[in-house]
Amino acid sequence: MREHPFASLVSCDDEGFPFASHLPLKLMEEGDADTVLLGHCARGNPHARYLQQRPEALAIFMGPQAYMSPGVYPDLQRVPTWTYLAVHARVRARLLDGEEAKDALLKQLINDHEPDYAAQWRALPESYTHGMLNGIVAFELTFLDVQTKVKINQHRPESHVAMHAAYAQGNEQEQALAMWMQRLGMVA
Repeated sequence: MREHPFASLVSCDDEGFPFASHLPLKLMEEGDADTVLLGHCARGNPHARYLQQRPEALAIFMGPQAYMSPGVYPDLQRVPTWTYLAVHARVRARLLDGEEAKDALLKQLINDHEPDYAAQWRALPESYTHGMLNGIVAFELTFLDVQTKVKINQHRPESHVAMHAAYAQGNEQEQALAMWMQRLGMVA
């Protein structure tokens, strides 16, 4: 969640159909306080209303992912697959009222993603920042359940060394999966 903060937040719309918004969520872990996610969406996004009316939602964080060739297996009776890491968090939303809470949230996101922009944000005219803050709905998401989803062919240990070697030589996503294979003890 920290390494890949751009999440898909899924709620139900007024007809009960899943509705998704894709947005950054800030994982807050402060001492003994409860761990929560902070986020916001545009006031015009129907998701704000859905979160208020039906506060339970699903936040999906997609980590590294990549194609895996059947060439990593020692036998030929295999098919290609996709490997990935993800976190599914069932959450309960609470809308945050007031410009102060929204401003604090935006400052935290700025600090995470572009600290140099903080001075520019503070220097903008209050009439402008007030309009920007009024145009968003900020929320806090409390965890109800968290599940990790890991599919790196754990059930095929005979392929782990070749798979790791292929991923270690690949693109950024593949290299991240190679690192996770080491973290998870799949290879030395």
